Formats: sequence, C-alpha cells, structure tokens
Amino acid sequence: MDSETDKSTSAPSGALDDVRGDEREQEAGNSIALPAHVAGSGTLDHLVDTARDYARAAASENTLKAYAKDWAHFARWCRMKGAEPLPPSPEMIGLYLADLAAGSGPSPALAVSTIDRRLSGLAWNYAQRGFTLDRKNRHIATVLAGIKRKHARPQVQKAAILAEDILAMVATLPYDLRGLRDRAILLIGYAGGLRRSEIVSLDVGKDDTPDSGGWVEILEKGALLTLNAKTGWREVEIGRGSKEQSCPVHALEQWLHFARIDFGPVFVGTSRDGKRASETRLNDKHVARLIKRCVLDAGIRSDLPEKDRPALFSGHSLRAGLASSAEVDERYVQKQLGHASAEMTRRYQRRRDRFRVNLTKAAGL
Repeated sequence: MDSETDKSTSAPSGALDDVRGDEREQEAGNSIALPAHVAGSGTLDHLVDTARDYARAAASENTLKAYAKDWAHFARWCRMKGAEPLPPSPEMIGLYLADLAAGSGPSPALAVSTIDRRLSGLAWNYAQRGFTLDRKNRHIATVLAGIKRKHARPQVQKAAILAEDILAMVATLPYDLRGLRDRAILLIGYAGGLRRSEIVSLDVGKDDTPDSGGWVEILEKGALLTLNAKTGWREVEIGRGSKEQSCPVHALEQWLHFARIDFGPVFVGTSRDGKRASETRLNDKHVARLIKRCVLDAGIRSDLPEKDRPALFSGHSLRAGLASSAEVDERYVQKQLGHASAEMTRRYQRRRDRFRVNLTKAAGL
C-alpha cells in the first residue's frame, strides 16, 4: 500500500559513512555488560538485556538522536583538526565551542542555545563511554561565558496561533480521511496545549504499543489524556466545545470512527488516495509541516511575504495559542501545559496584560 512518507535528503556518501561510523561507536560506548570478573549465566545475561532496555529508555528518542548527531559532528571536527575525541580534552572542547560561535567556512555561526545544547550532548556521550566532562573547567567555562556575553540575544518566540487562527486553519481542511485526521491533530493539540511529540505519541488505550507516550479516554463531557511528558506523568482534560465544527473531542471521535482505529497509535499515516489508514504512527514533524501549510492556506499574517510567514509558526504555536487565548486563571493554563512554574507559562502568553499588577502604585508612587 502506498502511504505518506517523509521526504529524504541526500548527503555525500563520505559524510554518511562518518555518521554511520560514529553511530556504531556510540552503540559500543552505550553497551552495558557484566563485570569482567563475573561469570555469565542465563539469568545474569537476561538482566544485562533488561538493563540495556532501561538505559535506552532514560531519554526520549528525539533526544538520543540529537545527542548522536552532536557526537558525530564533534568527532568529525576532531578528525579534521588532526585530534581524537577520546579521552575528553577541555582545551579541544573550548576550541570547538569557539569555532561553533564564530562560524568557519560555509558553516554559519550557531546560536548560543544551540552551542549550550551541543555541550550537553558531548557531556552525555562522554558519560556513556565512561568519561566525565568537567563543564566547569576553565578552558570550557570561560569560553562559554564569553560566547554568551558577546552573542546571547533574547529568545525569539514563535507566534501564537489564536482562536480565530485555529478556526481559519481547520476550515481549509477537506473532509476526507486525511482531512479528518489533520483537523483532530490541530484541535486536540490546541485545546490540550500539547507538544507535537505528545500529540503523535498518543495511543487509543493504555499499553497498546511499546513506544506509546500516553493514551486517550473519551468521556461524556470530554477527553482525558494521560501523558508521559518531559516533567513526568500528567493528565490533560479536554472538554467538549460549544459547536461540533470546532470541538476537538468531536474531531477526534470522527477520525477514530472513519479510520476504524480502536487499538494502537491514534494518529497514523494514510494511503496516497486518503481513503485508508495505515498502522504506522505519524512522525512529530508532520505536525510542524501541517501547521505551516495551514497557516499559508488560511492567509494568516497575510501582511507579510509568503516566504516569511511559515517561519513565524511551529509546533509550539499551538501551546502558545492556548496560553494566550484562554481567559481563565493562570494556574489552570499552567496545569494544562504541564509547567512547573507560572513564570514558564507566562513565556507562552503572547498577549498577556503585563501591567495588570502595578507594583509602582501598590508601593505608594
């Protein structure tokens, strides 16, 4: 059956060989085995396999992929400079960070947040190989501090998708099977304030699949989502809307009914003709592409050139939209988004009344 597939990008064979070699090296570094002085047995060998499974579950698949790319890039950089990535050298890592910040050749300078993430990826990779990377070493810490002081900028926030925007976006979708699915993705993601990874990781029932990130229970008054999120397990309540056209729960019910899904992943691919649902879970990149496409089709921010508009929006635009549009007490929004602090929630509120509490007047001025 022909089905939706992600577009692949070509890369030089040499670069692919480097990446594959680095991935094999990482797998070797991640291996968990019996101590050399302990004799193997059926029971112990089984526990080794179990421990490896738990080790792989210590971080999300996307995080592990990012860490693998971080290590592959650093290892290639070391080879190009005539150095070895092992054991860790604070001096070489300091030079690597400086190169990332300055940009060299065709490679553009990276943002400070990306450089910080790269360093975290290196620290993780070294730990898997039995080494400790001291981020406080002066060769690393002082270079990173200088990079932040010279290049740090306020974080550029993605635009929020507000209530009128999401209604215009879902109105552009057809009522074939694929349209029903994408409508449910947008409305559930918006009303639940969900990350794109949380949307596509949902299963119909608990423990339906090994890679599940949560499940859905449809009740009379709404849908209850149980999510295994970044901050741990949490429940998200999505109430029914005021009308069927904009109700996220109704959209979800319609998709599940016509796609004949009663087990496994909630959001899956469809055949090319859009008439049959597959069993393959969607990638979270589908959510990002869907948002950008619908933004263009709905004419949102039509005052800007078409080439600039998609860059304003991402998967986080759904979460920001809920935080900015819901006229309720802030603590309810914080709970829905799964934030540990109100300050984090406020970062998502694009049209919050910043001066609702006037401490100047309260202080007597």
